[in-house]
Formats: sequence, C-alpha cells, structure tokens
Amino acid sequence: MTGQQIGIIGTGVMGGPMACNLLQAGFSVQAWNRSPEKLQGIADLGGISCDSPEQAASGVDVLICMLSDGPTCDAVLFGDGAAVDAMAPGATLVVMSSIPVETAHVQAERCRERGLGYLDAPVSGGERGAQEASLAIMVGGESETFAAAEPVLTVMGRAVHVGPAGTGQQAKLANQMIVASTIATVAEALLFAERGGADPAKVRDALSGGFADSPIMRQHGLRMIEESFAPGGAAKYQLKDTHTAMERADVLGLQLPVATVADELFEAMVEHGDGDLDHSGLIRELRRLND
Repeated sequence: MTGQQIGIIGTGVMGGPMACNLLQAGFSVQAWNRSPEKLQGIADLGGISCDSPEQAASGVDVLICMLSDGPTCDAVLFGDGAAVDAMAPGATLVVMSSIPVETAHVQAERCRERGLGYLDAPVSGGERGAQEASLAIMVGGESETFAAAEPVLTVMGRAVHVGPAGTGQQAKLANQMIVASTIATVAEALLFAERGGADPAKVRDALSGGFADSPIMRQHGLRMIEESFAPGGAAKYQLKDTHTAMERADVLGLQLPVATVADELFEAMVEHGDGDLDHSGLIRELRRLND
C-alpha cells in the first residue's frame, strides 16, 4: 500500500475523512481543495497540501475526485488546466462524486483516450460512514481496473463492482431513491404517531428490531425527534440526486410514483429555505403541509 501515491480532489465533509483514512492505512496522499483550510487535517497526518488540482493529480497511481456534482467534476478534471492532463498513462481516475450516468460515460471515454483507467464509484453512508471507513461504494468500470484499485477503495468502505462505467452511478441513484423515500416515510410515521398522541421517541424505540427498523429510522428518526438538522447529508444534495434519478427514469421510459413524490417533497423543502439542513429535516416540510 505504501508504494502507491493517491491524489484527492475535494476534501470537504466526505473527502476529508476519506483522505485521512487512506493516510492512516499507509498510503501517500496529496490533496487539493478549493478552500485550503480544509487540507489542514490531512497535512497534520503527513499528507501533502497542493495548490492546484493539477498538482494533486501529478504522479499519482490513483486520483480520487470527491466534488459536489457533475459540472464541477468536469470543470476541474477536464476544463481549463485539466487535472487529468497531469496524470501519467496507466493511472486511474476514480470519481466518487454523485454525477449523472451519462456524465460517467463521457468521462470514461475521455480517460480511455488519454490512456487512463476510469471508475465511477459513488458512495453512501454520509459523513459518519466516511469517518468510520464504512461507506458503501458502488463501482462501475472495467473489472481489471476495479481489481487494481480495490485495495485503495476498501480502506474507505465496502466496494462492490456492479458493472461497466456508469453503473456505479445507476446503483447510487437507486440508493438515493430508497434513502429519499424512506426518510419521507419515517418522517410521516413519526408525525403520524405524534399527532395521534403517542410519544414519537418511544414509538421509534418500540419499532427497533422489527421490520420497520432501519439505519434511517435509528439515525434520522432520532434527528427528527431531537430536531437536530446539522447537515450530514444536506437536503439540497439529496434533491440533486432525486432530480437526477427522475431524469434517468425518463430516459429509461419508467414511471416511478413513489420516487416522484419524494422528489417533490425535497424540492418543496429546498424552496422553503431548508436546503442546507440535513435531509432528515424533511419532517419540517411535512409539518408545514399539516399546520
């Protein structure tokens, strides 16, 4: 592991802990972030703080991109001063951001033309998963490229190769559909219990271990009860993903009524000014609907 050089572009809520886990596992890490102060924790562990994306990409075996969305990834990786142009042939780009499936297809082709490997490897598990190295990592790309990068990915969580380039993003959209609709259902259930005279905290406890139990019931249900909405996963990013899923469903000719309603609820939440809150704050939107 210590022989591999890893570059990381984007060291925010998710990318920062991921970089630290790689350093603690013995990898050499060089990182860039638009806000340089977010590199301090990485430097404290022996990582290299870079002044540009190109510097972060230079001489690496694997370059990890963890930026906010597809356009931002494209601008930094392939725009003016393209980071990938600093990568040596044979290196691998791993885009761990949530981006459209079509964007992953184009990025994979651009990397192929440059002699680079490519994986789209979005994650689920939020800030806690990044900190605890327990992320679910859904990976699309060539099987040989995945096998070579797997030792890096497994330091950050559980990586599963799901198919060719783009299918990692397809799996992440499926994940986000489940997350969005489950958050909405948990919020409805707790509001329903409360308005019916039950203590929602005790209802949550009573459901523990039954078929209705889930990490979202345990973690996000508690946030809803305590009204603790500091973002682990901001609602505006949840909305980005549900919008992307709806666009992909249109391409595939699918009607997805449950996902459509969840998307509409998150859109209303963001429109009402709660986009920077954790997505568990959706219960606030349901309260608005019922007050």
